[in-house]
Amino acid sequence: MRTKISLLSVVTLLFGVLLTSCTKSSISVSVPPLVIGQTITAGTPLTGSVKGTMLSGQTYTMTGNVTVNQGDTLLMQPGVHLKVGRGLTILVKGVFISLGTKDQPNWIGPDKTFTKTDQVGASIASDSAYCGYWTGINCEPSCTLLDLKFTHVDYTGASFSANFFPTGKAAGDGSFGIYFQNLNGDFIFEDSWMYGCIDDAIRLSAGRFEVMRNTFEKCGFTGGDGVNVKSGSVGDMAYNLCIGGATNMTKAAMPNSTNVQTNVNMYNNTYINCGYRQSDPTGRGGSLNYESGARGEVYNNLIVNCRVGLRIHNNPAADVLHMSYGYNYSYGDSLSVCDMFYPVPPTTSVTVPQLTDIPTPTTTIFPASLYSAAYLYTLDASGNCPNIVTPYDGSSFVQKGNPLFVNFPLPEQGIQHLSDISAVGSFNFRLQANSPAIGKGTTDPTLIAPIAAVQVTNPKLKATITLPGVDMGCYQNDGSGNQH
Repeated sequence: MRTKISLLSVVTLLFGVLLTSCTKSSISVSVPPLVIGQTITAGTPLTGSVKGTMLSGQTYTMTGNVTVNQGDTLLMQPGVHLKVGRGLTILVKGVFISLGTKDQPNWIGPDKTFTKTDQVGASIASDSAYCGYWTGINCEPSCTLLDLKFTHVDYTGASFSANFFPTGKAAGDGSFGIYFQNLNGDFIFEDSWMYGCIDDAIRLSAGRFEVMRNTFEKCGFTGGDGVNVKSGSVGDMAYNLCIGGATNMTKAAMPNSTNVQTNVNMYNNTYINCGYRQSDPTGRGGSLNYESGARGEVYNNLIVNCRVGLRIHNNPAADVLHMSYGYNYSYGDSLSVCDMFYPVPPTTSVTVPQLTDIPTPTTTIFPASLYSAAYLYTLDASGNCPNIVTPYDGSSFVQKGNPLFVNFPLPEQGIQHLSDISAVGSFNFRLQANSPAIGKGTTDPTLIAPIAAVQVTNPKLKATITLPGVDMGCYQNDGSGNQH
């Protein structure tokens, strides 16, 4: 009996020592991946109503359209590859979650392999990025949560079939990469990638959202935006790397009346070569755009060789009385780019030059009648602007203020058009240690702070919000920001 007591004491003592050691040395304990419902066996053809958990490291194939019914959840653990057949749709009436990680990202894309045509000057007409292979992730108004982390969503934009399409679409309509439309729902898209689409990469007709630390390449063929949010959309777009978009890359609008105003804060994004594939470019943008009653705060963005800079639209007008912006950094190789740092009529923009912008606007560049913190262009009945004889002259800005990316040529050499470089490829858009864009932003919370509208509280599912950073663009010198 004594022996048994002695052994028990030893075991208890060793257990106590182990607990103490773990506490002192902060030894990490492996946390198993989240499981919701029953697991789905790898190799199971996915079609029809699907729910449960796709297992880490496994490959699954959609052989027909998939529906996540209202009240159901479909979860992808880390390292899942979901192959989608041509023209197929993921229709979400309930909840869809993809929890990839930095070491084990998830993939949602074609069931065949495409060779990326990312070389400089590749033909747009034959670029596989615009093949429109499948119809993307489409959420019904009943979808309460779409949550994608470290997830690739590639090659979207196919037209919907005659008998399977989401609310708001019709047979034969083109698709968005991601479509969300619940005013009271939550959309989280963070640390993820979107490559190649025909129309908008992301369209939010309504809802609370966080779009943070993602990479967008080749969004839109001859039109379409990167992230296009509409009436009743509230949230943040921050630390995104956007390259080669057809039109606007981040856009806020309120074309229809709801009881919630479109309110979007856009900060610390990087925009490269956007706005050059729009088939009807008159008045259209290339980087950031607000219109139709939308409002927001816009700071610390890095805009390089985009066709149009920050565009606050006047027809239909953004809510200019409830907007603030500044500390945005612009660079252009040519006069045509620099002349549009602040878009002017006939684009019906009312963007106000800010003293905190880089390059700093001065009265030698802008006519004194325009250089005011409160000016607005006034249009006559014909849509002309009679009080402005000529726009400002951007010639003194040309090729000035190179932000010094780690690996990207500025000025862009050996190309015919800025649209010739529309993908990240082997480029590195982090800032060199001596970049003039380092330390030029603002972290003043009275100017810019996240809206943080998403209401998800589960620690495994909630949004991870990065606060505004002092370095311009999506990469911060301290290693925070975009992690791609």
